[in-house]
Amino acid sequence: MKRLIIHGDPGIRKDAVIEVDGEELVCFAIARQGDWHGPDRVQLWCTVGTEDERETFARRDFIPMHMEVDDVDAEAVTVLSEKSDLAV
Repeated sequence: MKRLIIHGDPGIRKDAVIEVDGEELVCFAIARQGDWHGPDRVQLWCTVGTEDERETFARRDFIPMHMEVDDVDAEAVTVLSEKSDLAV
């Protein structure tokens, strides 16, 4: 599980399945930043992981400040599904 900061909006919402750098990830949570003040483009701060990590996220069995953080442009994100079929 990691934090993914997306510069721009690729049109995803919670439980979307995306592909970044050849890795398939599920967006467990998304916080939209920069609509009013801030960068020129909106940023999506996503908590992402594999489907196997869904229970870990649901139980909050992680420390957010110790998570790996990656950032990408919206153009680098491939949307596989706007919402996961396996969402709880």
